[in-house]
Amino acid sequence: MSIQQLQASKQGGTFSQVTAPIPKPDSHEVAIRPKAVSLNPIDWKNLHFGAMVSAWPAVLGIEGAGVVESVGSSVTSFKPGDEVMSWISRNQFNGAFQDVYTSQETWIARKPSSLSFEEATSLPIGFLTGGAAVAVGLKVALPGLSKPDSTAPQLKSILVLGASSAVGAAAVQLLRIALPSATIITTSSAAHHAHLKSLGATTCLERSAQEDASALKAASPGGTGVDAVLDAVGACGDSPAVFDALRSDGPKLYSLVLTRLGIEFPPGLQAMMVGGYDLVSKYPDAMEYLTKLLEDGKYQLPVKVEVVGKGLSAIEGNLDKVMKVSGTKLVISL
Repeated sequence: MSIQQLQASKQGGTFSQVTAPIPKPDSHEVAIRPKAVSLNPIDWKNLHFGAMVSAWPAVLGIEGAGVVESVGSSVTSFKPGDEVMSWISRNQFNGAFQDVYTSQETWIARKPSSLSFEEATSLPIGFLTGGAAVAVGLKVALPGLSKPDSTAPQLKSILVLGASSAVGAAAVQLLRIALPSATIITTSSAAHHAHLKSLGATTCLERSAQEDASALKAASPGGTGVDAVLDAVGACGDSPAVFDALRSDGPKLYSLVLTRLGIEFPPGLQAMMVGGYDLVSKYPDAMEYLTKLLEDGKYQLPVKVEVVGKGLSAIEGNLDKVMKVSGTKLVISL
């Protein structure tokens, strides 16, 4: 049997649909026939800069939702016909932009029946990366997933930079679940403030506040600064004032999502750079936890979902749009 793949010809090149053999899952993998895929900034970066591409031509796409086609011999959590959502750690020809892709069992979650495939595909990357920033970067225990670390500081105030992104909005929700009494301060454009407060933010500041340490401190309890910063967009690379928002006598934790390299941190900071893999590798039940949070009504779509096309052929004409939207996840129906 064969499938259609959307292959990118080269760095900065064009796409073409190619017939390929249907992939067979390894022992711990699941083959998924996607019904919807997300368009993410990393897909655009992979195409134009080869950020995570080992060889060309390549199949891009790191996030999808669909129906289980087949499972590997050691897989116990899923069976053919299950409706799922997943992250894909892609290789040259295993990306989401094709009729069937494979993913590791622990990188897949059962899709709640209340969600459409288009909604479900928008969830994995934001949840895993935001969760890593919270649970690994800030060492905050997520109830039902990770146990409290007796050596970790007790955070009472956190600043979330880039909170309107899928990662930032996921982190706000997870922080509120884990720290119900904490002060959560966010930065974003004003259009997203009401939504962020509905997710659990205490105080919402304009994005421009990232340039003004005094404004950031003024929003913190007592005006002395925050215990920790969660940077979902690499804001510190352009706005070093955010470092001064940390309380001088506090734990000075800085959790940075892997968005840019070469950032220099001031002395005395406990800084960590994290990605989605850090959560699922430390907590293999992370994706199962996502499903439970959704079904229990404790977690909602972090950002608005916009369906911009249908079919593999719609991907190329819409990929550039991911670098122009805010607070929105672009999705292709298949």
